[in-house]
Amino acid sequence: IFLEFYRFDKEVGKNISHFNSNFIMSRIVKTEKPTQIGCMHLEANGIVGFHQAVIPQLLIVVDGEGWVRGDDELIVNIKANDVVFWEKGEGHETATATGLTAIVIESEELTPSNFMPIKEHK
Repeated sequence: IFLEFYRFDKEVGKNISHFNSNFIMSRIVKTEKPTQIGCMHLEANGIVGFHQAVIPQLLIVVDGEGWVRGDDELIVNIKANDVVFWEKGEGHETATATGLTAIVIESEELTPSNFMPIKEHK
């Protein structure tokens, strides 16, 4: 198991013009089973300690920066507009030195690859 990173920036979205609209929509997820969505606020030096994901989970960074690591112990830097996906049972940790805000989506049927392209990371 390894961390999966996805994109939801406007370059991968679609132009919406229905109802006289003019905006770009980047789809993230569609579910039929129960889904929990929350906003996580980590202050400076905040951490979500290492644990196994109880359910598939998306971490969508909307502000700030920090890092994540998975079972392989590899630390990967994250920042606003990054999306990280963990499968059920996958160990993971999230931390920040300066602060980070993220939307967290948890559901048994998360398939981010159906909606977002993979993001290459270094």
